[in-house]
Formats: sequence, C-alpha cells, structure tokens
Amino acid sequence: MKINEVSKKYNLSLSTLRYYEKIGLLDYVERVSGIRNYSEEDLSRIDFILCMKGSGMSLESIKRYFDLYEEGEETLEDRLELLKVQETETIKQLEKLQATLEYIHYKMKLTEGNIEKRDKKNGRVKASVGN
Repeated sequence: MKINEVSKKYNLSLSTLRYYEKIGLLDYVERVSGIRNYSEEDLSRIDFILCMKGSGMSLESIKRYFDLYEEGEETLEDRLELLKVQETETIKQLEKLQATLEYIHYKMKLTEGNIEKRDKKNGRVKASVGN
C-alpha cells in the first residue's frame, strides 16, 4: 500500500509516517520507484502503534516494546509487563471517563428538570410523541 493510501486509511500525515520510520517504530519501508510501499506487517505495526497511543502509551514505550519484540522470545515476560502497565493505565482512564459520563448525565437530568419547571411556570405543556 502506498504512503498516500496509508495516510488516508489511518488519518496520519505523511510526515508522521516518515517520522515513525525514522525513530524505528516502523522498520525500513520498501520503496517502489522511490515511493514507500507498506506491507501487511507494516500496517499491523501501525495498528499496534495507534492502539497503544490511543491508550496513552508514549512513543518511547512503544519503541521499547518493538525493541523487545526484535530480541525474541526471551523478552516475552518484559513485553507482557509493558502491556500490563498499559492495561492498568487504560482502566484508570476508563474509570475517569465513566465518572465524567455519569456527571454529564446528572447535569442533563438537572437541566431537563429545570426546563420542565420553567415550562410549567410559563404554562407550556410538553408536546407528546405522535401529535
């Protein structure tokens, strides 16, 4: 897949894709007539990078994971530990988001109640569905 296609597929700038290659998150990407041609393995790495970034993992930690991967099976426990740390961080983020969502729901109900009070006071009747 050409760099422009990868850029569109993942909503990443061309410079970001080049940067990932420069810092070693992506291995050297094969070129066809000077244009980067991403393999399925490259795309799989991009999927992993974006997933881990989305969970808050730093590029340095992602690079560390890939470096460990390149070292082979003897690093499986180290890789698992990195993933467990990120799992814990992701759970914390989810808990914060859940609390935020609950607060938003609380404020929505409060505001809906205030709308009803205002409308009652002004003699407005809530329109029913189907009228």
